[in-house]
Order: sequence, then C-alpha cells, then structure tokens
Amino acid sequence: MSRITGEDFLESYWRDPHPALARAREHTPVREVTFESGPTWLVTRYADVRAGLADPRLAKDWRASLPAEERAAAPPGLPAPMSHMLTSLDPPEHTRLRRLVTQAFTARRVAGLRPRVQTFARNLLAGLPADEPVDLVARYAIPLPMEVICELIGVPELDRETFAHWSTVLIDECPEEELVRASTKMADYLAELVAIRRRDPDEALLSGLIAAAEDGNRLSDLEIVAMAMLLLMAGHETSAVFITNSVRALLADPAARRRLSTPDSAALVEELLRWVSPALNASVRFATEDLEIGGTTIPRGASVTLSTGAANRDPDRFPDPTRLDPDRDPTGHIAFGHGIHRCLGAALVRLEAEVALPALFARFPHIQAATGEEELTFRRSVHVHAPRTFPVLLGPSSTME
Repeated sequence: MSRITGEDFLESYWRDPHPALARAREHTPVREVTFESGPTWLVTRYADVRAGLADPRLAKDWRASLPAEERAAAPPGLPAPMSHMLTSLDPPEHTRLRRLVTQAFTARRVAGLRPRVQTFARNLLAGLPADEPVDLVARYAIPLPMEVICELIGVPELDRETFAHWSTVLIDECPEEELVRASTKMADYLAELVAIRRRDPDEALLSGLIAAAEDGNRLSDLEIVAMAMLLLMAGHETSAVFITNSVRALLADPAARRRLSTPDSAALVEELLRWVSPALNASVRFATEDLEIGGTTIPRGASVTLSTGAANRDPDRFPDPTRLDPDRDPTGHIAFGHGIHRCLGAALVRLEAEVALPALFARFPHIQAATGEEELTFRRSVHVHAPRTFPVLLGPSSTME
C-alpha cells in the first residue's frame, strides 16, 4: 500500500488520480510528494516527463547516485533476481542485457501468438455466465494475459494455475512475507524450467533466451529467470489493468466502442493507451547529480517519479486531452515510456488489447456495468490505476462472435 501526502493527493486520488495530477501539472509540475516508501519528486508535464525518461542522469540503480568510491560496497536496492531485471539496470549492463533479450523477444514471436490469444479469449468468454454479475478483472482481464505470458515463456499447461497464483500475489497488495514467498517459489520454478530447456529446447521464449548470444556473450540463468519474472509481473499487470480500464471507458462511450468492429480498431487501442495509460507512473529513478527539471532543481540522490499518465493528458501536447477521441492522432504518447527503458512488451500489450476488446464486445454486445463507478473500490498503487474488481452484466451472447 502507498501513501501520498499533499493537499491535492488525498483519498480521492486512488479513485481518480487525474484531477490531482492535472492540478499538479498546471501549478506545481515538479513537486515533492511522499509515498509510503519515502519522498519522491513527481514530474507531470509531457515535455519534462519525456525528457526525463531519456535522461541518463536519472538512473534506475540507486547506487549510481553515490560517490564512485562508495558504489562497489553498496547493496542493490532489490534482492535477486529483481536486481537483475532490465528495469533495475543502467548502461552498460542494461545495454548488454537488452541486446541479448531482443534477439529472442522479437516482434515476429509476438505476432505469432495472435491465434493463441484469440483462442484463449474465446475460451474464457465461453465460460462466462450471461445471466449473473461477472467480475471482469478476475474472469477475463487477469487470466487472459496470464495464459499468454505462460504460452510465451513456455510454462506447461499443468503448472499454469500455480504459476497464476504466484503472479497474483506479486501484483496484489499482500503482506511482505507472502510476497517474498511467492517470489522465491516462482524464481525457483523458473530456474528449474531453464535447466530443463537447456537440456531439451523448445520453441518458447525461455529456449530463445538460452540460445541468444553475441560475441560469445550469453545470458546467465539468473538473468533469464529475471527476464521471465519481469515479463510476468510487468506484462501481466499492465495488460490486465489496460483491458479493465479500456472496457470501463468503452462502456461509457458507445461511439468509440463501435470502432472496435472497424478497420480503425488498432487506432482506437492507441488512443486508449494514451487516455488510460497502463502505467500511471514510471518506475522510480534516482538523480545522479543536481539537475533541473521544469525550472525546479532536484538534488543528487533524490528519487524521481515520472508520471506518464499525467503527461499523456497534457493539453500542451494533446488538445482536449481529457476526451477519449477515436479520431485523434495519439502519436507521441508515452504509455510505454521512452528512451532505452521503453517497455519491451509494448507489442504484446497491444496485441492482447486488439484481440481481447473486440472479442468481448462482439460476443456480448449488450454488456453493461453491474454497479456504478462510485461503488467500485480501487487499488492503492502508485504505479497503476485500476479497480480491484469490475462487476459486469454480460447479457445474451451474439451468434456473430
């Protein structure tokens, strides 16, 4: 659970963060707030956020902000394997890892998943009752990307239910000991699976990561496990949040929803990415020197949080930004970040949304929310904005699905 202090960041922030972010963007676009983990500088204007995402003076590893003589002895900010994830590393280690990972995690591999994603969506929807409230989060938005990630990585079908449980714990608001236990079990399981795939390769991503090589350099087992866990934790959560919030948006906008059945559906998904950015805030960075952002000096060693969600609704970049506009050109949105840390799984999130949203509304054209927005409870997460549950009434299914 996270705590945000300040007159604009009260309880209402968890229900809808955008009014508070808009006030911050207009009046104090670079301001210090306090999360439960400690103080951080929150950056909210598009130009500042985009520049910050590519600024090498904002490091992912907190040790980069220390004097050179202190870095070697300082512990990493996260335990292994999380400390070996791309999101925790800076060049040159990040450069080496990303280069090797992208040999296996290719656009072609992702595109090849489309028929399986369609099958997963169809099967999940077929199992939903049409005559009683259904929690769209638990029954569709979470299990669909989980199945896709397991398929991508190469987790055997018999193990996927257990794997899904660990993943749910890792992205939920659970006690620390439960998080550590789930993380350890998942890492151990993946390490065993890597060992199996070294002996018996298949066509899935783990085998591709094992085979990736450049100038005699290869990924270690720990790095492969870290990459698999990153895909699971970031890709799974990002897609689940995006699908849920996109459905909420489309239920409130029938005109936009009709675009799902046209050749413009991919463009609608792109505008949804801008409007309900899957990650509200990018993961934290650390200033390696005193630097100025938006006219504000941030001291060396300070934590910096770049709000992609606020940036994507900046009126200086996107006219009438609070309106979901299917005819808008949302080119330049930073829902997936920018620079060397741009989300590696962007194509996967797009693919899942391009399949999941049309499939849902085609099968259940009369779907409606089962409760009012005011009755929803929201996750208290700094990184994503999403309801814990989203009850819907599906209504009769269509024969034209």
